[in-house]
Amino acid sequence: MRHFALFAPLAFLAFACSSDPDPDAGATPDSGVSVDGGPTDAGPTDSGVDASVGLTIDVTGVFPAGTRLKDGYSGNTGTVDTNGKVEIQADPRGVVLLERDQAPGPEATFRWDNATVYFVMTDRFFNGDASNDNSYGRETLDGIGIGGWHGGDLAGLTQKLDHLEDLGINAIWITPPVEQVHGWVGGGAGEFQHFAYHGYWALDFTTLDANLGDSDDLTTFVNAAHARGIRVVFDVVLNHPGYATGADLAAYLPSVIDPNFATWRPGAGQNWQDWNALVNYNSNDWLNWWGPRWIRAGFPGHSSAGQDDLRMSLAFLPDFITEDFRPVSEFPGILTAKGDSNAVPDANATLRQYLVKWHSDWVRQYGIDGFRCDTAKHVEKATWSALKQASVTALDEWKAAHPNDKLDDLDFWMTGEVFPHGVVKDDYFTNGFDSLINFDFQTQAKMALADNSRLDSIYSMYAQAINTDPTFNVLSYISSHDTELFYGSTGKNLDAQFRVGTQLMLLPGAVQIYYGDETAREPGPNSTDPKQATRSDMNWDNYDAALLTHWQKLGKFRGRHVAVGAGSHRSLAQASGYAFAREYDQNGVTDQVVVYFAP
Repeated sequence: MRHFALFAPLAFLAFACSSDPDPDAGATPDSGVSVDGGPTDAGPTDSGVDASVGLTIDVTGVFPAGTRLKDGYSGNTGTVDTNGKVEIQADPRGVVLLERDQAPGPEATFRWDNATVYFVMTDRFFNGDASNDNSYGRETLDGIGIGGWHGGDLAGLTQKLDHLEDLGINAIWITPPVEQVHGWVGGGAGEFQHFAYHGYWALDFTTLDANLGDSDDLTTFVNAAHARGIRVVFDVVLNHPGYATGADLAAYLPSVIDPNFATWRPGAGQNWQDWNALVNYNSNDWLNWWGPRWIRAGFPGHSSAGQDDLRMSLAFLPDFITEDFRPVSEFPGILTAKGDSNAVPDANATLRQYLVKWHSDWVRQYGIDGFRCDTAKHVEKATWSALKQASVTALDEWKAAHPNDKLDDLDFWMTGEVFPHGVVKDDYFTNGFDSLINFDFQTQAKMALADNSRLDSIYSMYAQAINTDPTFNVLSYISSHDTELFYGSTGKNLDAQFRVGTQLMLLPGAVQIYYGDETAREPGPNSTDPKQATRSDMNWDNYDAALLTHWQKLGKFRGRHVAVGAGSHRSLAQASGYAFAREYDQNGVTDQVVVYFAP
């Protein structure tokens, strides 16, 4: 298809471009982990046991003699003796979470440095309102499968907020809720129809996608989350709009597409990518889509993509020309043709200013607390800095207008995806970002499954790098929408899912749970696109109850103690097993915990 204008592949090579700079970049190196195990039975099950284990733990130098301690995991208590030791009847899993046996004090105040963020792909989580499932004439779910919309929505998120609260979640990151392209492109090698259910192919950044609900649904969700102490983080995309799908061309630029498109289906020897033959990519009418001042796409009158990170067409998507600082007098024809867009022409605005306003307006209207910035390395840092400044102002305005609804006076928060960034501080942190996603831990967690010394090295390094610098933090994860589900990558080993939950939830810095980590959600079918496997429907009717309880205990303990994510780390010598202390003493707030793993 290279003889077409550069946008021809845009239309038929449908990579779910939510994260990685290259279609295969998200592949996680094989750690060599090979474990046995199988899926749980249908419906909630319980793999727990009732027996307790008597343990003696040395807490010398952390808690003084006479201190009454509680194990946040088993609920049992004990008193530190004159030798600095405490006896605890521990849960048989051998995890002990020692804290003072008293109600949490001011140390429980939320800090982004200690955040537990729940990342949910809204369409795959829970269907709270079936009436919006087929918005914009989108086809029914029957026969669409892995690349189709599955029905999850904002109403579903609201209905499941108690699940998040029980996990100790204090921030929820949702995939972009803005209006997506209405139709499909060829997915994988063309064997399935790929819709924009994931939210990364925007048609209009100023309107809510109707499959997810309406303005009232969003307001209800944000208010209900805030009422539970949960901040709301939007995923945002400034690098590109979505593909030009056949359904959108038929509705808004019909001159470039065959009128028979609506009834077209692949014939013998064809696949879903062959719909491109019905599109005239050489028409000058493409000037009336986004337009040459807005995107690089290789259409007539448009510039072609470059080869560097900032000017490439990521996964063949049209690239916004955000580095052009001149005012854009031409308003996109697609937004004019839609008729229901909230975008307002401004002859004095640059493309960057349009994108910044469109996104910060969501903050100003709904009180959104933060952004996760998609494909951050493909947008110049000055644009991210402008977005952060505008969003800080917008959130301040919302809080001033809603004094009874705000959770705190913290500034707007931003984390970014800069593949393959690890625990390293660089100039992203002076250009709007409070945090970056940590791509290292997913692999490190596997290597540490059976080696506490390796785990202690990770904890020590993270705490030293992150918690000694108040302007530096990372967001670590074990599963993501672009790499793999940890549960699937370990052969569906339930014990490994217990242990990695312990590792993640006790990690220094902020952590991210991907929906279903806590319930051992299984990978779904993927055809020839591995990313699709990571986006299976949430397993509400098929999970291990003991596993969920395990993650809940860890999450609530983490939420009670700023020392877990933001404190210093040191290992504690024990007669057997592995123990460490986390201690926090800043701005008049002190907090200490001791964690013990039985051998």
